[in-house]
Amino acid sequence: MNLSSRIMSFLVVLAFTIVQTGASPDPVTDNWHADLQIPTGTLSLIFVIAEDDDGNLTAHLESPDQSPGQHIPISEIDVTDNHLSIKIGIVGASIDADWNDDQQYWEGTFSQGAEIPIIIKRGLPAKKPTIKGLDGDWKATINRNGVDLRLILHIQTTDSGTSATIDSPDTMANNISVSDLTKDGDQVGYKIAIIDGVFKGTLTGPNTLVGTWDVEGEETLTVTYTRTDEVIKRNRPQVPTEPYGYQVEEITYKNTRADDVKLSGTLTYPVGEGPFPAAILISGSGPQDRDETIFGHQPFLVLADHLTKQGIAVLRYDDRGVGESTGDYSNANSADFATDANAAFEYLLTRSDIDHDSIGFIGHSEGGLIAPLAITDPKLGANADQPIAYMVMLAGPGTSAMQISSSQRRLIAQSQGVTEEDLHESDAINRSILQAVANATSTQDAKDKIRAVLTPDAMEILGINELQAQNVIAQNSSPWIRYFLGYDPADYLPQIEIPILALNGELDLQVPAPENLAGLRALLKDNPDTTIIELESLNHMFQHAKTGAMGEYNDIEETFSPQAMKLISEWINQRFGTE
Repeated sequence: MNLSSRIMSFLVVLAFTIVQTGASPDPVTDNWHADLQIPTGTLSLIFVIAEDDDGNLTAHLESPDQSPGQHIPISEIDVTDNHLSIKIGIVGASIDADWNDDQQYWEGTFSQGAEIPIIIKRGLPAKKPTIKGLDGDWKATINRNGVDLRLILHIQTTDSGTSATIDSPDTMANNISVSDLTKDGDQVGYKIAIIDGVFKGTLTGPNTLVGTWDVEGEETLTVTYTRTDEVIKRNRPQVPTEPYGYQVEEITYKNTRADDVKLSGTLTYPVGEGPFPAAILISGSGPQDRDETIFGHQPFLVLADHLTKQGIAVLRYDDRGVGESTGDYSNANSADFATDANAAFEYLLTRSDIDHDSIGFIGHSEGGLIAPLAITDPKLGANADQPIAYMVMLAGPGTSAMQISSSQRRLIAQSQGVTEEDLHESDAINRSILQAVANATSTQDAKDKIRAVLTPDAMEILGINELQAQNVIAQNSSPWIRYFLGYDPADYLPQIEIPILALNGELDLQVPAPENLAGLRALLKDNPDTTIIELESLNHMFQHAKTGAMGEYNDIEETFSPQAMKLISEWINQRFGTE
């Protein structure tokens, strides 16, 4: 449940609906721009608002830093009484801003789990200098305490000038803003403001750049970049293709327990009359589409394909506020998502081709936290006269979220070359931050408590500057994280008496298998139909992996272990199969 995944790229394409009402700056139709301070630096955004032939507003977004020239349609924009509301559905992001007539700009917040201040000004941003001879992808590898870490420097020149970003795939840091890119003869330099990093190098050939990387307080590193024309295409051989051999139906249903939440999804079911056993897939943390698309993979698409071919109907859906589902993702927590899962259950109860006594939840990561909430809450449909039949936990929590967060941080940091000494120094501060958030009574209270922890001495130990401290505060004060850190499966799992299958990958660094499965065994010891298995060589995404490091997720061609999927389908069919 990596929290950093909650701040996602804007580079998406989605259908859009635009509404205009009330007073607004004159004119609203124009080019607008903003500089957003995100965890990886400053992200420049361009908003283009126009009118179609019928006088309706249309709008799109551009990100000249991340993808120059690409138009990103906005899913919804509303201007009412000098208030601007923008939604970007596929990533669960939104902007709410008020018109400052004195300053002549929109001032408000960008929300996507965390809230970040934003000012949107009329006109296009200033053009960047044009630098010739550097365009392309430059690749390098640095060694951090015995761990090799890849770097990819992307440089691109457009009509807006030359821009650059850098990716660090092995630390899951992508689209990091590069500033002050310069070229003077063979001398090349750039900065990464978010970490006060400076690169100075020399072109030793048309495609080779050798230099030093300096960050205050750290050892100077020698970096050798090589420009490459290689286009890396990741194969995803498990993605199903037509003909599927089963029925596919696009469906929508309402969550009657939430305002303005209408969920859209895909129901796949075997050919025939049924009724069929069914599984409802519940995604992990962060705004996810129905396929749980992440790192170039679609694990829920692949799992649904397998289960349906084994005679099990599968419902998978876009998270609220994502894709074709409506609702506000950024202000929701796991308990809210549990009502969405039960809305899916209640929908399946309306269908005659589904066996109502054989409907279960399959939750991955946070989904394995949401499922117990849905099953045990007496106010929700799953605890009504018709109960959920079974639960499958894929890396679902067996220990408190506080413990998971601490273990996850340590294991992931070690996989990225952080020393034990550095971890020891920062542990106490990070624990204090987590505890402060867990004890907070509101978003503002969480912000105040984290700010109190982040003294100048603490920031020095963590190696962060003021901008990074503000990002720590923003990311760790949302309703979601505050609820998550208060979660303890001991409050829910012992109450569940239905069959439970719990799987964990041996190499899972996000929900570590040894402590997690031990916790599940203790909590489920009184449930007579509990199956708990550690799967050899599998990571958090249930891929066969070498180390389990998050940087491997995208590189691995396998989306979902066939052995794990077979285990799931056989376990369900042994209990609820139609044959």
